Amino acid sequence: MPSAKPKVRKCVLAYSGGLDTSVIIRWLIENYGCEVVAFSADLGQGEDLKPLRARAIQTGASKIVIKDLRREFARDFLTPAIHANALYEGKYPLATSLGRPLIAKWLVEVAKAEGADAVAHGCTGKGNDQVRFEVVTAALAPRLKCLAPVREWEMRTREEEIEYARRHKIPVKATKAKPYSLDSNLWGASIECGVLEDPNVEPPEDAWQSTRAPEKAPDKPQTIEIEFTQGAPTGLDGRKMDLVRLIETLNEIGRRHGVGRIDMVENRLVGIKSRELYEAPAAVVIIEAHRALEGMCLDREVAHFKPLLESKFAELTYYGLWYSPLREAIGAFMTETQKHVSGAVRMKLYKGAARVVGRESASSLYDASLATYDEGDQFDRTAAEGFIKIFGLPSKVLAARRGGRRK
Repeated sequence: MPSAKPKVRKCVLAYSGGLDTSVIIRWLIENYGCEVVAFSADLGQGEDLKPLRARAIQTGASKIVIKDLRREFARDFLTPAIHANALYEGKYPLATSLGRPLIAKWLVEVAKAEGADAVAHGCTGKGNDQVRFEVVTAALAPRLKCLAPVREWEMRTREEEIEYARRHKIPVKATKAKPYSLDSNLWGASIECGVLEDPNVEPPEDAWQSTRAPEKAPDKPQTIEIEFTQGAPTGLDGRKMDLVRLIETLNEIGRRHGVGRIDMVENRLVGIKSRELYEAPAAVVIIEAHRALEGMCLDREVAHFKPLLESKFAELTYYGLWYSPLREAIGAFMTETQKHVSGAVRMKLYKGAARVVGRESASSLYDASLATYDEGDQFDRTAAEGFIKIFGLPSKVLAARRGGRRK
């Protein structure tokens, strides 16, 4: 037996102004008899959110709250992700995964300010985002109800939603199914559905939303220099920049050179594999540069251990567990490792590739007098024999006990 609908007096909806969330406003009013407050966040997706005000009210919302969260996003979510070189399954820079907990946090904040007893989202029943919204809501406001209309209603196709909008005079621009499902913010864009659901089909050029095809990128490479202070990007080509502006600038440069295209089949949290495209020029460039700087500034034991926790950090973020004790503890470890990760890295961008071509740091552990094979070498070669004897002693004892043969 399906569970009875919870009683809801006022609900705050994560509102994008698209077909799904526009239909949800009217559907919530009809099916829950509740007041609906719309909430929209600017995470650097490049859209003008001002037109959403009139659209939300016309659709039936009693109010809309719009927040510019770009700086909070960069400071509290992207900086920790950069510290952790966060890539889910080694490839995806987690743009949407990092944005959802911030939106959910503000859904809760707006719900508290408005005296609402519920929040709602427009996620489908087999995606990752439903988990992220609902787990964060449970972590921050366990008594707040969380509604998922797309899981409840009987509409199964975009055409049915369009017909519902037409009947209720809901102002949406959609007239036919879009070939792709898109989500974007400052850190990157995700693209799925349509022909992309066949993992053996090369992505059509129109699937990519902003980056230039590498073969059509400039024939001349561009070299840039990124400055880091304690693991966070703070300057570009000799100019100090706040992180939002720096990422925006790197996105523009990277797109021009076809950098940041990612095509992968990933393991969704809900247990299915999904073919996804991502465009993340700035993320790809920054993480590659940050890794190079860490290679100079972290001692060997930290450098070898940190990637184990980087993988877990990315996995927890992808799973919607941003506010979990383990993610926060790993984040604290990452911050600790960055105290001496300051310096500059030169990157060469060319035809879709971003390569490290130079790095320098006052905190560098690289000592040329020890590394060189030329004149000036100060490495004590005579110590090597004794070191090897001690280091290899366990292997020698083991071989002696086993008659010199491995079993």
